[in-house]
Amino acid sequence: MAVPQMLALPPRPRALRRLSSQSATQDALKTRGPTIVVPPKHLMAPSEAHDVAASMELARHGLEELVPPVSTPGTPPRSTVTDKYAYAFDIDGVLIRGGKPIPEAIEAMKMLNGENSYGIKIPYIFVTNGGGKTEQERCIQLSQQLEIEVSPGQFICGHTPMREMAEKYGTVLVVGGEGEKCRVVAEGYGFKDVVTPGDIIKDNQDTTPFRKLTEEEYKNSRSRDFSKINIEAIFVFADSRDWAGDQQIILDLLMSKNGQLGTRSETFDDGPPVFFSHNDVVWSASHDLTRLGMGALRLSLEAMFKAVTGKELNTTAFGKPQIGTFQFATRLLQQWRKDTHGIDSPPDTVYFVGDTPESDVRGTNEFNKQSENTWYSILVRTGVYQEGTKPKFTPKATVDNVLEAVKHGMEREYRKMMKEAMAVAEDGVREMAIIDEESRPATPMKTV
Repeated sequence: MAVPQMLALPPRPRALRRLSSQSATQDALKTRGPTIVVPPKHLMAPSEAHDVAASMELARHGLEELVPPVSTPGTPPRSTVTDKYAYAFDIDGVLIRGGKPIPEAIEAMKMLNGENSYGIKIPYIFVTNGGGKTEQERCIQLSQQLEIEVSPGQFICGHTPMREMAEKYGTVLVVGGEGEKCRVVAEGYGFKDVVTPGDIIKDNQDTTPFRKLTEEEYKNSRSRDFSKINIEAIFVFADSRDWAGDQQIILDLLMSKNGQLGTRSETFDDGPPVFFSHNDVVWSASHDLTRLGMGALRLSLEAMFKAVTGKELNTTAFGKPQIGTFQFATRLLQQWRKDTHGIDSPPDTVYFVGDTPESDVRGTNEFNKQSENTWYSILVRTGVYQEGTKPKFTPKATVDNVLEAVKHGMEREYRKMMKEAMAVAEDGVREMAIIDEESRPATPMKTV
């Protein structure tokens, strides 16, 4: 594949900070502008992963209107990052399993960052249903695991689109995750008044007969008088650590009058809406077999609501395979391409690499039907999907691991480029033949 034309990047609106992955904190990443998380060995000089991490971070800040426009031109750097196609990766089961990197993942990242026979770098983002952590915390964690430069701007979590609902709701209940992390995420998204199950149990310990708060949980939970509070919406940000207790509290609110605990609606139609950050029924962890995920909690909650009230419960899920997640990813890639190559459209093709047919493949295929560019699904065998089973949703390609997925996409793009080049050459030959024919002098007719 030929090296793409060297294109000028726009001047950077704000200096990028580089923080060590060993000492960076999510607070530092949230409060001080565009930042890249860097393994200590690359702190002195940028690595090959710097170009993509930096440009995607600036694009994300531009997309979220965190960086003011620049009015004066500067001396831009040059880029060998292609704008024709990009990769979007699920994390668990594709790059990481059980907290450890899948061996081929490190080689795949090197190939994307220039260690390939084509002499190019390919842009990439991470789209994960894993919740309960901020994009900043995910960034630090993945930088440590894969030992590469990455930026928060490259991460889209299942609950990322929930930030757009912060202005709509006042007091909200957030469920799931470790300790107070989900409260931190929600407040970081701009939610004004965030309640946790711990707050509710602290106010009335009889709410959950079989769960008592630990000393640390009691200390971190906030004292509130819930007889005077209306909870307007429920957000399940991450997998529940206490299904029984969390579902009891959610059911109490769903059957309440306008989200006020201790009340009961006569119609069971007055409760707050429930939103889940994703709908994965199972996911790939360190165990040999898949484990139950948030989608299973959603099914359980809907079944219990019907059993108690006799009515159907309509809930909303974000994340994959929901279209909103893919739309957000498209907007990010379009902003990146506009910033780096001056083209106000997303890359022609996005290769989505995942391990779950029901979310990764399904979401990619369904979004491809309506997107202006091509979304191409690749299924790997290192996670939820197991060889010998037939996936419910059929990917465009199935490969052994993420490295093979990267190779597949790059080889496919090379074949496309060669085909287009041959078509252009053939058109040129035909055009030259026509010109040559037209330039020949006319043969005089014989006189009889």
